Amino acid sequence: MTTLVFGHKSPDTDSTGSPIIWAWYLNQIKGVAAEAVLLGEPNTEAAFVLDHWTLDKPRIIDSVAADTPVVIVDTNNPSELPTDINAADIRAIIDHHKLVGGLETKGPIDIRIEPLACTATIMHKMIGSDLAQAPRGIKGAMLSCILSDTLEFRSPTTTHEDKAIAHALAEDLGLDIPAYAAEMFAAKSDVSAFTDAELLRMDSKTYEVGGKTFRVSVLETTSPDTVLSRKDALMEAMPNVAADDGADQVLLFVVDILNEEATLLVPNDLVRTVAEKSFATVAGNGDTLVLPGVVSRKKQIIPNLAV
Repeated sequence: MTTLVFGHKSPDTDSTGSPIIWAWYLNQIKGVAAEAVLLGEPNTEAAFVLDHWTLDKPRIIDSVAADTPVVIVDTNNPSELPTDINAADIRAIIDHHKLVGGLETKGPIDIRIEPLACTATIMHKMIGSDLAQAPRGIKGAMLSCILSDTLEFRSPTTTHEDKAIAHALAEDLGLDIPAYAAEMFAAKSDVSAFTDAELLRMDSKTYEVGGKTFRVSVLETTSPDTVLSRKDALMEAMPNVAADDGADQVLLFVVDILNEEATLLVPNDLVRTVAEKSFATVAGNGDTLVLPGVVSRKKQIIPNLAV
């Protein structure tokens, strides 16, 4: 039976590229039949990466049949996976997020979780010298994942290993990192085709804090004004998105990649209270709050959230 490899819902570049990388490794190196799949449409940056490296977009699934062998990458959180995930035969988990709990396996499995900025960095270490056999597209996907998750090394999640591996891949591919990253981020910043609800869900994860459930959404862009010009409509869409997704509130952080700061939309008193308690600053009476130096949901936003 073919092993399915997939990441989290609302797939970004890492959750799009890493399944492709690992499915290649299983198929071509380990001799295990595997298929990369997605749990939703890839974001605009991930779509650019697929096109740039001439990689086929994996098919999209919303459920997994019982006993299907699967490898989970770039998450270990059941809320970011199909609701029937525990009926599948989970064979391995490769991730760089905190251990959440709640997944059940049929037996002992391989788990690799490291405090690195990107799943693809971990995969580079696991694949080792066999990466020499990888086609350019696989190496390009790996580099793209690292540049995306580190925001071209601007994110505080970036480690020496992430940077060293990215530079080695870029040298191998004959690629200029700043120029290629600029193309990636430009693609990520083009959100004109998306509805307000789609933007709120594009890169979002659900977290419970102090008895409240938040959908924490992050939009990373080199053109924050393009998103902020839609703030009234985005805030108007928040209640319906929260209700449909079983959350109390959507928290939207617009991350300015180049200036390394985030703007939080503040539609009501609940979000204002969260801002004041979470980021040691006064939100004021406006409907936006600029957070200098905040670019990482994993390291700077989620750990600080308080109600």
